[in-house]
Amino acid sequence: MTPKHLVDVHVLFLRDDEILLSKRRSPDEFDGSWHLPAGKLEPGESATAAAAREAMEEVGVTLDPAELELIHVSHVVAPHLPARLGLFFRTRRWIGEPDNREPDKCYELRWFPLEALPEQVISYSLNGIHAHRTGAPYSELGWSGRRSES
Repeated sequence: MTPKHLVDVHVLFLRDDEILLSKRRSPDEFDGSWHLPAGKLEPGESATAAAAREAMEEVGVTLDPAELELIHVSHVVAPHLPARLGLFFRTRRWIGEPDNREPDKCYELRWFPLEALPEQVISYSLNGIHAHRTGAPYSELGWSGRRSES
């Protein structure tokens, strides 16, 4: 059987020197950790359309897919989970005020200064935030013998 690789889309909402993060509500080890608004690419959907859909579903704002800027790709693997490819998009423009639209999956949304992120940010999300700061186009996380960030 050919292994499957999931594709995730992540959106970095930037406002001045702040970034929007959501506090994850889940039954796993990531409960209470902060991460970027994100979700899985659905069959037949472009990556930018998926990012816009996830933005509406999770934080209730409208994005123009044409205005999203791809800033990073991360290839991630974790024990007992399928490998995934994360596409990180940056935006500074949206319509509406971000609001927690998935309280069953998210405790809260909060803006953080880029220079003062909370301690419990999921490392996968940190790859994209790091890329925003450094311009690193690619990273690998969880692969044996590989660097976590490029």
